[in-house]
Amino acid sequence: MDDQTRIELEAAAFRRLQKHLMEDRTDVQNIDMMNLTGFCRNCLSRWYQEAANERGIEMSKDEGREAFYGMTMDEWKANYQTDAGADTQKAFETAFKENVTDKG
Repeated sequence: MDDQTRIELEAAAFRRLQKHLMEDRTDVQNIDMMNLTGFCRNCLSRWYQEAANERGIEMSKDEGREAFYGMTMDEWKANYQTDAGADTQKAFETAFKENVTDKG
């Protein structure tokens, strides 16, 4: 497979993942994703932002989130986010430390 085809397939898979998370499974909470997988929609939007920044495209955290979510974070939270229990929040603290913050 040539590089251009590989890139196109990877981009298609990313777009399908984004659609799945943003349209098909809005019921799945970010905190649950982070606790189970070590990443969530916010991670994906941050990776998108970081990729843009690495290529010299200025993009803030909020702009990256809006590009991924298709709406502002406030809109997403108002429409889809639910309250998390104490056990879920405690598990999130551990998952966040292990997957997002510097381990060094």
